[in-house]
Amino acid sequence: MRIRPRRHVAVRPLRRVLSAGVVLVLVVPAYGCRPTLTPPGAPTAWPAAQARHWQWQWQVSGPLDPMVDADVFLLDPVATTAAQTAELRSRDRRLICQVNVGSVRSDDPDASRFPEVVRGAAGRRPDSRWLDVRSWDALRPVLTDRFRLCRGKGFGAVALFDADGYAARTGFPLDFDDQLLFNRRLAELARSLSLSPGLVNDVPQLAALAPDFDFAVNEECVRLAQCAKLLPFSDADKPVFHVEYTGSTDDFCVTTVGYGFASIRKDRTLDASREACPLP
Repeated sequence: MRIRPRRHVAVRPLRRVLSAGVVLVLVVPAYGCRPTLTPPGAPTAWPAAQARHWQWQWQVSGPLDPMVDADVFLLDPVATTAAQTAELRSRDRRLICQVNVGSVRSDDPDASRFPEVVRGAAGRRPDSRWLDVRSWDALRPVLTDRFRLCRGKGFGAVALFDADGYAARTGFPLDFDDQLLFNRRLAELARSLSLSPGLVNDVPQLAALAPDFDFAVNEECVRLAQCAKLLPFSDADKPVFHVEYTGSTDDFCVTTVGYGFASIRKDRTLDASREACPLP
């Protein structure tokens, strides 16, 4: 029996190795000059040295404008696509995901997952209802998935909205300590999913929660004469992202920049337009 020599066994692998080498030679230079991006899902870092030098944008309506001159973007995770977050990250922008943790709207994609027993009185947003934040076992799975949506789309931080139901008429007998425990659980949950937690408003609890959160978002502390209560964050070199809806930047920027806040003026529609206070 004749055994035919296998003349071409080593040729194809060699060609494949050479082809791969050519691809590497072509690809590596193309990416070598680009900045290293934080991978999707990694928590956003807030260096203390930059705490008073952020510019930010908050947009949840209208076509997203990625060219706004801001370091930080606060966006809606449902309306924002992964392609949009990738574009912003390619520009070295930090991305904060807006998550409603204390209320649910009937048109939320996950609304049916909240049992009726945890839904209370009408909330601040149109067609929304407050949630019973004492019912952690019922709320945690849904809120975990909301956070995971943020992480999956490339956000590195979450801002917790409606995290102050104890101060409203929710239909539940919530007290200060109920809310404090819920908010701390949320901060811990965010960190477990590699997300940086931020607290929105909830001014009476800011001092108590400053050690648990990385940044604060505030609406209208100038109009409401509450800005001094945000100092536990800025004094700890943690960012305070502040917005006013009325008045002139010529008037309120002097106050808020002095406190170390990143301040802007916007319409309540929260579209792309904005007026930013100058950096110190």
